[in-house]
Amino acid sequence: MADQTPIRILVAGASGYAGALAARLVHSHPRLDLAAATSRSDAGRRLSELYPHHRLDVVLEELDLERHADVDAAIVAYPHGAASALVAALRSRGVRVVDLSADFRLSDRAVYEQWYVPHEAPELLPEAVYGLTELHRSAIAGADLVANPGCFPTAALLALAPLARAGLIADVVIDAKTGVSGAGRAATDTTHFVSVTENILPYKIGGHRHTPEIEQGIALLGSPAAVTFVPHLVPVDQGELTSCYVMPTAALGQAELDGLYAQAYAGEPFVEMVASAPGTHDVRGTNLCRIHVHAEERTGRVLVFAAIDNLWKGTSSQAIQNLNLMFDLPETMGIEP
Repeated sequence: MADQTPIRILVAGASGYAGALAARLVHSHPRLDLAAATSRSDAGRRLSELYPHHRLDVVLEELDLERHADVDAAIVAYPHGAASALVAALRSRGVRVVDLSADFRLSDRAVYEQWYVPHEAPELLPEAVYGLTELHRSAIAGADLVANPGCFPTAALLALAPLARAGLIADVVIDAKTGVSGAGRAATDTTHFVSVTENILPYKIGGHRHTPEIEQGIALLGSPAAVTFVPHLVPVDQGELTSCYVMPTAALGQAELDGLYAQAYAGEPFVEMVASAPGTHDVRGTNLCRIHVHAEERTGRVLVFAAIDNLWKGTSSQAIQNLNLMFDLPETMGIEP
């Protein structure tokens, strides 16, 4: 947008972790205007009551499309399966959408329904653009519906993209560690402290829903391969470290890898290549992804490590990055590193 007219944004589902942070980032953004923040469970409460650290004293409203669809765009932070009907209703009113659920991430309806639930708006699947900004920038810029990636696929695909584009992935095992906020507010509100603290737990072994999203991503980039993906819950509130163990299709030395990744991410404002393995503290409260790549000469494997904040680059700040592109704003606006 060439003028300075505020871009009015609805955040639907603002009482969850991702929605609350999205509302905060919209509110503090120099060009976006938080037109309304809605909640299905906490209507009438102030966001500052639920999340004092966001310092956002707006009253959560019950969604009413007759009033709330009078906006330029919406961030939909509803659970998987519940988001698609609202997205369809918003799109029918001409509202551009960034959807934080998985409902539009998988292009194949049958694959989505295998891993999730029956799809409520399959007619919109061809319209949806996968919103991993660094990989689909030009398509996002012209999109009316953006499917924000899952947090695990965000880190995994950024870690693997340079190899996938070169057709270099024969096989990959992904070991991911995430903080408890990745389970969402409803789950963490009912998770007993003693089951999380002083404990590390793998979960959804062999059946995590982000597996097909990662496989779809690397296949589209040029390396169709089966992915073994195992997430682990670790006793931190937020942050994510993804460790990828790749058997490449050709032998790769460290210098070749360094060059491949440097070329892939040169000039990317939110991807940092680092000389040693990153940690979650390095990226907390930022839209950054820090990546380290290592050639393991003994086995011939390539090891890639990526750290993100699962609530920021893994969800809400990436939604702002996508909105910036959709409205022809500087990509870093409101989420500067």
